[in-house]
Amino acid sequence: MKCPKCRAPDTKVLDSRPIEDGLCIRRRRECLNCGFRFTTYERFFTELFVVKKDGRREPFSREKLLIGLRKACHKRPISEEQIQRFLNELEAELILSGESEIPSHYIGERIMNFLKNTDKVAYIRFASVYKDFKDLDEFLAQIEKLKEGASESQG
Repeated sequence: MKCPKCRAPDTKVLDSRPIEDGLCIRRRRECLNCGFRFTTYERFFTELFVVKKDGRREPFSREKLLIGLRKACHKRPISEEQIQRFLNELEAELILSGESEIPSHYIGERIMNFLKNTDKVAYIRFASVYKDFKDLDEFLAQIEKLKEGASESQG
């Protein structure tokens, strides 16, 4: 690993620890030339592609999912840790499935289930974009479904 400051080729690892439920390794490094300290992250990598509704394929992007989840959960009582834990589980599940192409609707439904069980407002926010609500009636219908599900589970 080259030093980002002086570009020297030799650095040493000072500390190494697993993070994100063991799916990532955080390494603290020091340049042997200039003494600059920096952190690197090592992630498991596999070629995963998401197959969109129209048949297009695009590389799986954890970052894209994270952005969508953060928007849905904005100012809601869902911690960044909960979001990251869910994404770790989802990513591990997709990798371990052995499939290289994952239908986008599968990922969307997994996110919807997570949010439905975590925070109903975040769920509705995400659903309104994911299901592409066209008008207020679609929005209200989804809220009614949530209410019906809640009353069935309580009584």
